[in-house]
This record gives sequence, structure tokens and C-alpha cells, in this order.
Amino acid sequence: MAKPAHQFKKPTKRQVTRFLLNSFIIVLGNAIAAAGTAFFIIPNGFVMGGTTGLGIFVRNLISPDMVWREWVVSITVYTANIILFIIGAVLLGKKFAAATLAGTLLYPTFISIFTSINDRLGLHLGMSEAFGSPLFAGLCGSLIFGLGLGIVVRVGASTGGTDIPPLIFHKFFGTPVSVTLWIVDGSIILLQLFAKVDFDAILFGFVITLIISIVVEKISPIGMRRTQVKIISSHYEEIREMILTKISRGVTVLYGETGYLKADCRVLLTVISHRELVTLKSEVEKIDPQAFMMISDISEVHGRGFHSEGVDFLMPEKNLDSDAPAQAAPSETKEPPEPKEPADQD
Repeated sequence: MAKPAHQFKKPTKRQVTRFLLNSFIIVLGNAIAAAGTAFFIIPNGFVMGGTTGLGIFVRNLISPDMVWREWVVSITVYTANIILFIIGAVLLGKKFAAATLAGTLLYPTFISIFTSINDRLGLHLGMSEAFGSPLFAGLCGSLIFGLGLGIVVRVGASTGGTDIPPLIFHKFFGTPVSVTLWIVDGSIILLQLFAKVDFDAILFGFVITLIISIVVEKISPIGMRRTQVKIISSHYEEIREMILTKISRGVTVLYGETGYLKADCRVLLTVISHRELVTLKSEVEKIDPQAFMMISDISEVHGRGFHSEGVDFLMPEKNLDSDAPAQAAPSETKEPPEPKEPADQD
């Protein structure tokens, strides 16, 4: 009897391990981001975008004499995150909801925990007494928040919050996510004017948001950047063999034609790590000192040998059944006739 097409398949050990590792990274990233907010940004009176910015706005509307004033930020973030999560789940689907649920709850939870720690210790780690300058504390908070958010984005998760409206606009109206996100965050920062926040603090809020964006862009691709190398040489067969055996990387043979002589040539395409580049160049020069090499950085690579298969318990039919080795050379099609003369690099 044939098995149902969508029957649940038992996840492999690799998938379970990766799922647990990703879960730990998501928790860690949210904790780091919340630490940057609770210890540095909020105590110094800075503003920022996102649901945290909404929380800071509500906090600034409340009298400083209120005992529970410092808890307003986490309560507002909880409320805004949950409302936006429900809207996103309805408009963007269940898969989106599963990817953002953790961040929706973890981030405000950690803000509450770290706020409590701050209160009990009686020492605001972002105050001038600790760092000599509130601006330096704001810079530290931006870097730490960006680090935590970058870690979360690195594993394909989301912190929810104001990430959701740009995704909705992108789905229904095709607007770029980055542009809409900047508009949303900028509007939240400008909203602080109604809370009688100093204009200097608002300007620094834009600086904080910019620093966070830069840090996220630098952190999220870490470990995913690779080097792409294209090699043109009449000794392509020896170089191909060297890449497969000594470098232990896959290689694809492309077929081209030189521009001047219009002779057939072979272009070897391979993707390697940065550490392997020196070895590859050295080995190629030994085989053919005249080889023409084109080297470029690529931001991300997916595939066996560079990216383990993901864990998707929502769609188990896509899971792989075996723990196959991670490295394999791409298959090659049948080669056309050999080039009539050695290729020139013109």
C-alpha cells in the first residue's frame, strides 16, 4: 500500500541537532539584543525604532515618579509584538508565524528580566558613571543590539515586531522591505517629538538605527561568505583533477569561446572558502603559470558541502532521509569535442 504523500517522516540526527542548535542561537540572539536595550539604550534616555521605540515613547509619556515606569517598555513591546504577530499570521501564513513566534515572545521577556536585574543591582550599566559618556553607552547599546539581531537573522529567524508591516506591504504592494522598514522606524523615532524628547536624542536615535542596520548586515552573513573562482587554462583537465582531489571541492566545467581567436575553451568554476584560496592559487600556478583566474567574493552559498539541509518539521515531506556526506562534486554533462588549439586569455 502506498504511503500518503504528506506522511510525517522521522527527522534525522543531523536535523534534530541543527534544530536544537538554531533554537539555542535564536534564544541567545534575542537575549543579547534585549541586553543592549535594557542595559544601555533605555537607562540613558535614548530612542530607537521598532516596538522598542514604541515602548520608549509610552515610557516617556509617564511621570518619572511612577515606580513601574521602567516596566512600561517591556509591557508595550509584548502588546505590540503580539498584535503584529496575529496580523502577520493572518496575512502572511502559518509558516511565517512559526518563524516569528519565538522572537515575538523571547525579546520582551528578556527585556523584563534584564530590567529587573538593573533595578535590583541599583546600577544602570549605561550611565555616565560607568562609561564616562552617555553617547559611548549608546554606541555600545547599538552594537550589542545589532549583534543580537544579526545572530537571529543569521539562522533565518525574525524578532517580529515592526519587521511584519514591511513584509505585508511587500507581499500585497511589492514595496521594498528595506525602504518600508526605514519609514516605519523613522516614523517611530519622530513620534518621540510628542513626548517632548530633546531633538538631539531624536537625531541620535536615527544614528542608533543606522548603526544597528550596519551591524546586522555585517553579522548575518558571517560563516556564509565564500570565494568564487573561475579559471581559464589549456591545462584545465589537470586543474580540475587537482580541485577535486587536493582542494576537495566540487568543480563545474563551462564551455566558452575566446574573443580574439574564437577558439573553444574551458572555464572551470569552483566555490571555496577564503582559507582555501591561497592553496588553490598556488596549485594552479604549479600546473599552469599562465592560467587566467577570476576571483570574487559571494555573500552566500547553499548546497551540499557548504550548507547543511535545514530542519523543517512543518513540511516533513521535504526532509532528507539520510545523513549523506556533505561534499560532492557537481555532475558534468557529456563534453563536446576537444578544443582545436590552446585557449588564449584575451
